[in-house]
Amino acid sequence: MTTDFSKPTPPSADKRWRLVDATMRRLGNHSRGLIETLHTVQETFGYLDEEALRYVAISLRVPLSRAYGVATFYHFFTLKPAGEHTCVVCMGTACYIKGAPQLLSALQHDLEIKPGETTADGKVSVLTARCLGSCGLAPAVVYDHDVAGKVSPTDLRERLKKWTRNDS
Repeated sequence: MTTDFSKPTPPSADKRWRLVDATMRRLGNHSRGLIETLHTVQETFGYLDEEALRYVAISLRVPLSRAYGVATFYHFFTLKPAGEHTCVVCMGTACYIKGAPQLLSALQHDLEIKPGETTADGKVSVLTARCLGSCGLAPAVVYDHDVAGKVSPTDLRERLKKWTRNDS
């Protein structure tokens, strides 16, 4: 019985896989490079799908269950593509006391999704954070990487209207 240790073929002809391959090569195609390789996939493609996890696992000779375990353990990684816009509600103590639950409730009601989900049209992803470190701005929300402070449900709904219109 012979074992084939040839390099697996990337999931697609997409040239971005060269970046992933370069990361694995730089790390010696060793299992200890799993997290950094997954970071490269996430940065390159925006998320980790099953094909990507399988490719990295085979390439680094780790069980698929280990790659999946790492991808689901660390909050940085996501297994689904993010929406066109992201809305992150801070749930830290100061923000919680000053109205973060009401903001989250408004998001869930208006978009009909829960934290960690993306609207069916792919326009908005809703996330929560343990703390943004902007306690003086409570309640704080991050709209597409921009921090907004003292956000009210009305402010939040206005932003959602802009995002969910067809003309974005």
